[in-house]
Amino acid sequence: MLYAIIGTDVPDSADARTAARPRHLERVQALVQQGRLVLAGPFPAIDADDPGPHGMAGSLIIAEFPDLASARAWVAADPYVTDGVFAEIIVRPFRQVLP
Repeated sequence: MLYAIIGTDVPDSADARTAARPRHLERVQALVQQGRLVLAGPFPAIDADDPGPHGMAGSLIIAEFPDLASARAWVAADPYVTDGVFAEIIVRPFRQVLP
């Protein structure tokens, strides 16, 4: 089943996000290689493709996991969680209708 993982950054997360990003992307890339990733990306903190010094406000990942517990365990081990980038995480089942 698909699960949506929505992480909301702590205030002033830019330095922590930059430090954790290579390890975070390595884990997301593993989902790609396993054919489990639908989409992933950050939420800019402002309405702009390049938010500059405003940075990012969070991230969204939609990927396939065996069950909700597995999705929660995956995100709990992610560097954006373990290194304190995310203040809040929501993990919900997701049903893709389109496309």
